[in-house]
Amino acid sequence: MSTDDCIISPVILAYSDRNSVRPGDDIQFMVSCEGVTDYCADIVRLGCCDGGQTEPAFRESLVTTDVSGRYRARKQAINIGSSIRVPDPQQLTAVPNFTMTVYVWPTRLGIGRQALMGTWREQSNVGYGLEIDAQGHLSLRVGDGHRFGTVRLPTPLSERRWQLVGVRFNADDLRATLFCEPQQDKQFPVLEATEETFTLDVMTDTLTTEFCLAAWPLGNATATSCHLDGKLDRPRLLRRALKNDELAELVSLESDVLPSSTLIGAWDFSQDIETDVVTDISGNELHGKTCNLPMRAVTGVNWTGAEFDWRHATSQYGAIHFHSDDIYAAEWQRDFGLRVTKSMSSGIYAARLRAEETEYYVPFFVRPSLDEDCAKLLFLVPTATYMAYANIKVRIVSPYTDVLTGKLTVVDALDLLMLNRPELGLSTYDAHEDGSPVHYSSRLRPVINYRPKESDLTMAYNNFACDLLLIDWLEHLGVDFDVMTDEDLHHEGLDALSNYRAVMTGTHPEYCSLQMLDALDGFVRGGGRLMYMGGNGFYWRIAFNEDMPGVIEHRRAQQNIARWNPGPGQSFHSFSGEHGGIWWDLGRAPQLLTGVGFVAQGFDVGAAYGRKPAANDPHTAFIFEGVDAEIIGDFGLMPGGVAGIEIDRFSPRRGSPSNAVVVASSSGHSRLYETLDEVSPDGIDTETGDEAVRADMVYFECPAKGAVFSVGSIAYAFGLAHNNYDNNVSRITENVLKRFVAH
Repeated sequence: MSTDDCIISPVILAYSDRNSVRPGDDIQFMVSCEGVTDYCADIVRLGCCDGGQTEPAFRESLVTTDVSGRYRARKQAINIGSSIRVPDPQQLTAVPNFTMTVYVWPTRLGIGRQALMGTWREQSNVGYGLEIDAQGHLSLRVGDGHRFGTVRLPTPLSERRWQLVGVRFNADDLRATLFCEPQQDKQFPVLEATEETFTLDVMTDTLTTEFCLAAWPLGNATATSCHLDGKLDRPRLLRRALKNDELAELVSLESDVLPSSTLIGAWDFSQDIETDVVTDISGNELHGKTCNLPMRAVTGVNWTGAEFDWRHATSQYGAIHFHSDDIYAAEWQRDFGLRVTKSMSSGIYAARLRAEETEYYVPFFVRPSLDEDCAKLLFLVPTATYMAYANIKVRIVSPYTDVLTGKLTVVDALDLLMLNRPELGLSTYDAHEDGSPVHYSSRLRPVINYRPKESDLTMAYNNFACDLLLIDWLEHLGVDFDVMTDEDLHHEGLDALSNYRAVMTGTHPEYCSLQMLDALDGFVRGGGRLMYMGGNGFYWRIAFNEDMPGVIEHRRAQQNIARWNPGPGQSFHSFSGEHGGIWWDLGRAPQLLTGVGFVAQGFDVGAAYGRKPAANDPHTAFIFEGVDAEIIGDFGLMPGGVAGIEIDRFSPRRGSPSNAVVVASSSGHSRLYETLDEVSPDGIDTETGDEAVRADMVYFECPAKGAVFSVGSIAYAFGLAHNNYDNNVSRITENVLKRFVAH
């Protein structure tokens, strides 16, 4: 049976234009359906996830809005693959004679035609286009709308090697000269340049509407095809066929002087790297835009290896890496919208879409109105982590998943739908089709694993569902709380936290920008209280884009996993210029903020915490008020106990504050737990002498009556609802929360 046979029918996919709103704001929903003529939409407030267990029960409540009703279904396509599009004022295309040159570093030859540059229109056979043909040869394609012709060099291009390629075309005799000149490289033997002249039997119709690079437009305004996998650097377009000596001057890597008399466009990718702008330095102002976030801040043809920060040698970072599976936004048309009212108190909501037996949720987060008092507690929703894991496929395709979990991998129909729809895009844990890492991830597309119902919570890939366990517990206690997203905190900083007494994190706030760290650090130092309710938190640095909402950039510098390693000279984010990697390597270890840091992961069974002597100190006694047991959390949704999945431990060497105390620690984790720190052969922490693989529960106080409580485990929330919320995990957490929100 194929995976296609297992996919649910009908299909509903959707997303929203924003994920954080206040009363008075509008949010738009974009929907695509297959197999039905209409669907039902409602707005619901989410209370508890469905984690494949009977307890706690899934909980949602219908919200009365104008959205509720039936809507006509339609299918909307996603145009995946990155490119550059330059609007044409007919300087670019109304040229019968031309020369085009570009340096290319292809990464995936022989998989189909791949566009380089030109005005070619795929469906109408109009224009001219320099491209790589399906067999990997440099090719020219020209057409007049009725007929088209192609010519190609006899020798294929080389993968992952810089080559200068181009064409000189003379309309008077319809002669085209294609050329390829491999660049010298210590890794490769010297290859001779190739040049060949052809006579065409068709004249190009040059009156098209755009000049494009790395993809050819189809019939409508956004669809493209023939996407390039690889890098381009220094594309040039001139209005006549150059002679050899003129061409040498044009493509020289040593000279910045451009022959201006015949130059139409000269695009310098080393400018405006932080943006989607493609700058023309010809003087003709023919600037373009990137589409679907190709990778910028990448090494160019002239990178020497002497400088690794693109900001210090921008001229050596004049390349862009395009991928046939890049995506920023699905760009669907709106199906319905919602204006948030004051009756919708701060919390987690979703548009719930249903057709026959199929349903789909689009979550969003309502913040309090600006003219109302906020709650004492803020729940910080780890939306950066949601984006990093968005549409992750590794769990399904990796041969090691069963080994990590100690059980067969559980997938459902939506998982298979994601696997069979590559146009939905990738997570930062996946690899592009050409094997290069995925550095950008966006929420402006359907995200399959961003849902309140999950068949297996223990793999930590549906972080949103795990976080609903915390929301369920807060609402069960009747605690008044507000919500805020990572994006909100990044853009608003410390001011966004100023009116809150305490901040509670989600179960897995793994991804964090510098602005977010600074805000949380300032909050605690200024007297705020932080409840870190998860594991593997504040681990990776990410960057947001100030002009492109809903996207993160993540470069895993200094990694030896092939699908993650950004490559030599490419460790600095294009959005911000900041060095990527884990925060410990960047001087901001999570221990500095929370007292604990990531040490191990395991997805088979958890373990319980055991009380430590510090739990009996009068200074920390409030944490265990009403709790007599020495063993904490030997129950919950994960077999074995609430210390599991990804766990953190106390480490003074890595920055745990000197006044931080460990009040409980887990022990006895299974051999499937992978540790990421120094461990002696007998499994002992070389720093403290305790078991190396453990989760530490830590408490410490900060200036101005600030305080931090950390549980160091993603699975901790899995025990809050045990025995109808009457258990020692729930009691400990409630004790801390009451103390933290009190004045």
